[in-house]
Amino acid sequence: MAKQKKGYFHVIREKYCKGCGICVAFCPKQVLVLKNGKVFPERPEICIGCRMCEFRCPDFAIEVKPIEDTNQAKDVNSIDLSLPPEAHHA
Repeated sequence: MAKQKKGYFHVIREKYCKGCGICVAFCPKQVLVLKNGKVFPERPEICIGCRMCEFRCPDFAIEVKPIEDTNQAKDVNSIDLSLPPEAHHA
């Protein structure tokens, strides 16, 4: 029985993306492109889930999630796109 290939989807926080292209440069499969100055997953079906784009983004504007997570979050509006504060100072 053949094992089904695991798929991934990308959560892009356009508000945080400054279009630097670092994520595009580090993607080993050339999944990402810049469109209108923002990152866009042009070929998400070939994503291997390495998360290099997510790790290298200086603005935390991209996340890579397994497709199974979409069963819990049906659309982008149900995904928490807020960023936690870096530190709490008393």
